[in-house]
Amino acid sequence: MEWKIKKFNDLTNIELYEILRLRSEVFILEQNCNYQDLDRKDYDSYHLFQINENNEFTAYLRILPKGISYNEVSIGRVLTKPSNRKNKSGRMMIETAINFIEKQLGETEIRISAQKYLIKFYESFGFKITSDEYLEDNIPHVEMFYNK
Repeated sequence: MEWKIKKFNDLTNIELYEILRLRSEVFILEQNCNYQDLDRKDYDSYHLFQINENNEFTAYLRILPKGISYNEVSIGRVLTKPSNRKNKSGRMMIETAINFIEKQLGETEIRISAQKYLIKFYESFGFKITSDEYLEDNIPHVEMFYNK
């Protein structure tokens, strides 16, 4: 399994296609969310993704610099391919993202909008709930904050 982090303009056409295909598979088809995935925030984001030995894209998230979604750096569009959810790649992906944010971007604060069922997962990395529950695309979410 290989992890890559790239800015939007450094993605190949195939990488971009596979990222968008995976986001569509998980967020639009699996979670049955009818929303505008292509929100132009990808242009300024870092894209972290995993490719397995069969060249399949199996996990993805985007890292948004300060001022794009929040005053702090944020992580969004976090997903793992359904067939890849039992192998801890989600945990490795969040650890990789936090490490990149702290070491490469020099930031210590991260804000996210987390699906409610993932609260304990994000708390295990040090994120704390900072909002009441709210609906985003008809899925319960909470805002969470990480401060090293």
